[in-house]
Amino acid sequence: MKELMFQKYRLPFAVLALAGVISGCASSGVKNPSGTPVTEMRPDERGFVAGTGIESQDIVAVTDKMFRSILALPQIANAQGVPRIVLDPVINETRFPINKDIFLARIQVELNSRAHGKVIFLARERMAALERERQLKQSGQVTSSTDPTPVEFKGADFFLTGKLLGSTTRTSAGTSDYILYTFELIDVRTSEIVWQDSAEIKKQGLEDAAYR
Repeated sequence: MKELMFQKYRLPFAVLALAGVISGCASSGVKNPSGTPVTEMRPDERGFVAGTGIESQDIVAVTDKMFRSILALPQIANAQGVPRIVLDPVINETRFPINKDIFLARIQVELNSRAHGKVIFLARERMAALERERQLKQSGQVTSSTDPTPVEFKGADFFLTGKLLGSTTRTSAGTSDYILYTFELIDVRTSEIVWQDSAEIKKQGLEDAAYR
């Protein structure tokens, strides 16, 4: 008889005990681990978060090659006067939604910092603001000690542009991506391509990565 009564009340006691344990844990302030800390790396270094697409080390390697190649170009190195360059947007025909402007932006920065005045870039993307400033000067609303008489904007000698092309292979074994990076300088007076260079990178991986 006593054994039957013990079995009858054993389950409720166990439930109450478990509820007490859960309640104690909830009020103890225990937190889950916050995760892996951020790791700072060099832009030209391949990180542990990687895919088969266009990444920072590729951008650095490609743009380094391009700006050095442009500096060695006779039309730049031996130019009479200072050539003026306008950036024309890069065409991205790969499957990756990369910010394609980053390529020309880095080439421009490297040339401006290392060409020692051998080239000048024109700020065509700021034309609306520049046009308004010129109109203010012409109307006499503002003055400038360095430019007392408004002049026409300078014209470009060259367009710097490029194209990204890609080819992808997927199988049960993983993903393979080949990307061809091409850049060129175009003479705006003749439409001649006076310089062109390229870089190509191929990567394979077990899993595809998400790029934004």
